[in-house]
Amino acid sequence: ARGVAVVPTTVADDELQRLTKAGMRGLRYVMFSHGALSWDTMVEMSARVGPFGWNINLQLAGEELAGREGLLSKLACDLVIDHIGRFTAPVDGKTPGVQAMHRLLDSGRCWVKLSAPYHGSKEGPPHYEDIGAIARGLVKRWPERMLYATNWPHPSVKGAPPDDLALFRLVEDWTQDEATRRRILVENPAKLYGF
Repeated sequence: ARGVAVVPTTVADDELQRLTKAGMRGLRYVMFSHGALSWDTMVEMSARVGPFGWNINLQLAGEELAGREGLLSKLACDLVIDHIGRFTAPVDGKTPGVQAMHRLLDSGRCWVKLSAPYHGSKEGPPHYEDIGAIARGLVKRWPERMLYATNWPHPSVKGAPPDDLALFRLVEDWTQDEATRRRILVENPAKLYGF
């Protein structure tokens, strides 16, 4: 198994090594009120975790990407952007945050998790078409940089959780063929996480 950890900035290299042996491959940054690590630690921590083969796993409001692109392009490890960028609809390929995500993907050091399209969607289930349009565009242009995640157990969803099988089936809608699906579901995570 592989995991994404939250560690303090004071973590010792011995502990990072122990966590790496246990399967950790990412350092989680959640840029909302409940996040444990702040923007001002990210460049330093990327240099700390990069030699262990870790990435920075980032969850943020996608609109922030435009203002944070310079910092994110300086990371000493790969960057994984959660939840299709977690944009709030309406959004399209001309939205500044989406364009920043595109440039980060062009760097070859950024990945995007195709997960939780319900975040920011105004159209809602079952297809989350407004956010799904962003996902389809990403898959078409950067299939080698896409990952899938369930976001189970959907910790920030109020009320009834979304249908996990229906969310998984969106991958079929967002991809063009079986080879692309295999790349997203098997080959890309194997490469990034070292399976």
